[in-house]
Amino acid sequence: MQNPPDQVPPPLDGPGVEVTDARELLLGYLEWYREALMRKLSGLPDDRLRAPVEPLGWSPLGLVQHLGWVERRWMRWGFAAEDVLAYPPGGDEAEWTVPVDRSSAQIMAAYRLEVASTRDLVEGASLNDKARLGGRFKTSEEAPSLGRILFHLLQEYARHMGHLDVARELIDGTTGE
Repeated sequence: MQNPPDQVPPPLDGPGVEVTDARELLLGYLEWYREALMRKLSGLPDDRLRAPVEPLGWSPLGLVQHLGWVERRWMRWGFAAEDVLAYPPGGDEAEWTVPVDRSSAQIMAAYRLEVASTRDLVEGASLNDKARLGGRFKTSEEAPSLGRILFHLLQEYARHMGHLDVARELIDGTTGE
């Protein structure tokens, strides 16, 4: 099917079309998705950020909290083999449920801290560097490269931004990139 002559396809998102380096593309798209997360949350009042969206069962802020744990698990515990708590006590339910005694600002700050840690770990590393042993990965056969881990993070964000699109449309009808 062809587009009518007066209808132009939207420009590519993420890094500019001149970017060809795999590392720059991967990190650029990861940043684009992190920014998309913030765009999709923009304008939601605190009560809507925190309230589970039916029939999904999770809140937009719960998704932010989950993505913070994902960054931590894959980068700090996984790639860097840091001795950090990889899962919250209470498992998946706790990872997605916003505690009443934690403010939205605290959840966002914890997420931003994990993102900053990821950026720091990536800065001096090659995509070919293998994850250190002792955290998530016990043997060199299990340990993926940084590139593989970052691709996993990218697909997590891409999938969850689609979920957040659905949640936002259910909340207030907002759609878009």
